[in-house]
Formats: sequence, C-alpha cells, structure tokens
Amino acid sequence: MKNVYIPNIVTISEIREETPDIKTFKLIFKDKEAQRNFNYKPGQFIELSVFGYGEAPFSISSSPNQQNFFEITVKRVGDVTNALFKLNEGNAVGVRGPFGNGFPTHKFENKNILFIGGGIGLAPLRSLINFILSNREKYSELTLMYGARTPKDIVFKKEIETWKKHVDVHLTVDVGDETWKGTVGVVTVLFREIEVNPKNTVAVMCGPPIMMHFVTKELLKLGFPEDQIFLSLERLMKCGIGICGHCNIGRKYVCKHGPVFTYKETKDFLETAI
Repeated sequence: MKNVYIPNIVTISEIREETPDIKTFKLIFKDKEAQRNFNYKPGQFIELSVFGYGEAPFSISSSPNQQNFFEITVKRVGDVTNALFKLNEGNAVGVRGPFGNGFPTHKFENKNILFIGGGIGLAPLRSLINFILSNREKYSELTLMYGARTPKDIVFKKEIETWKKHVDVHLTVDVGDETWKGTVGVVTVLFREIEVNPKNTVAVMCGPPIMMHFVTKELLKLGFPEDQIFLSLERLMKCGIGICGHCNIGRKYVCKHGPVFTYKETKDFLETAI
C-alpha cells in the first residue's frame, strides 16, 4: 500500500501569469502510471511540496476531463508560495492527493447552476465550470457572479471571455480604474443583475469568508434551500486525511469532510453563520 504521506514527483510544464500575484501551474507526473491513476473531482485539492520550503494545500483548477496533466492556480501569500513562484518550467515539485470530497456534480444534473466566486476563489469553480461545459447537455442554465478587488486582480481573463459563449457572466470589482466599464461593488451587488429561480437552481461558491457570509445571506433571502447552497471552505490543511487536526471546525475536518459543504452542514461555522 502506498504511503499517503510520501509525495509523487511532478514536473512544472507551464506557468501562466493570471494577475501580478497569481499564477497557474500546469503539472505532469514523472511517473506515467501515477498520471493515469490521478483521478479527481472538481473541488478537490492537493498538497504540494516545494522541496526545502514546505508543503501547502491548493485547489485543483483544471477539469478532470484533462487527463494528461492537471493545474493549480496559486496566490503568492507565504513561504511556500513565494518559493513556488521562483521556480521555472521544468522544475520538479511534490504532490500528495487528491484529497477532499469535491462538488457532487451528479446532484446538479438537470438543474440551473449559479456559480459565485471571489478573487482566487474562482480557481476550484473553474474546475467545476469546465467540467460542466464538457458535459453541457446534462445541465440547465449556467450563471456566474464573480468579484475581484480591482480589474487587474481578475483571474482567468481570457477564459472568462470564452465562458461567455455558454455562461451568463456577471463581473464586478471593488475598485475600478480608467479601463473598467463594468459594475463596481462587492459581489452581492450582482444579484441586482440576475434573475434566478431557487426551486430548480443550486448555488456553488468559493471566496473570502466574509463574501460567503453575505452571499449566503442573500441566497437564503431569495428562498434557496439550505441543502442547495454549496460552499468550498478554506483552511490551513496539513495532513489532508483528517488526522493532524489543523483544519478542524467543530466536529468537521475540512480536508476530510470538505472542502465542499452544503450550507445546511455549515450554518454553525464561523464563515457562514447567519
């Protein structure tokens, strides 16, 4: 049996700059069999090691349908991410996982889906959006509400333009500039721009805790059932399998029982308590 604490070696095959402090890393396992066996669901995460600096969790931002590689989208915030940003294409890192439960896409079939993201929180939603677009016939209307701090902080800019062909996209920024002609304000202002029927719609979101708190509040006002609101929570996850206790919230371990929860499961948690 493979030791879950020992990382596989992967190669950085491509690095794309999304914003001044966010990059997407395309990763390929050195072991071809390990690459073939690397199956994941949208919303799951990996633990990535930058050798000599440490290990940190990152959501997988690519669709599971892309089986010859996978991608993570990373914001530079600490020692591990600073070290990762100094690496080049061709360098090696370690990967454990995938971990967590992911989004229950089978429960979304034949429903409208409202995606709500804030900042780097669009990364796990990107995995879900692209997975759903590759199985488009199974799902009904798709709507995206996404907010970033400034226009420069919007991630996946080119991809968002592609999504607009299939998804009703609504964007906002906290602070605009001379180039920005769109909505200004926190992501909840975008509720004014959409019409949504909660009876046949699931809402999925990821972003800063304060954003998810107020978005959840709005969704409940609109009549969304508590079990039709799905959230991807973030915690400092270490072991990835619910042993070390770093990501404990009450009786839950985000790495093991999440990171995807329904609001019904999390309504007593700090992030979403109303």
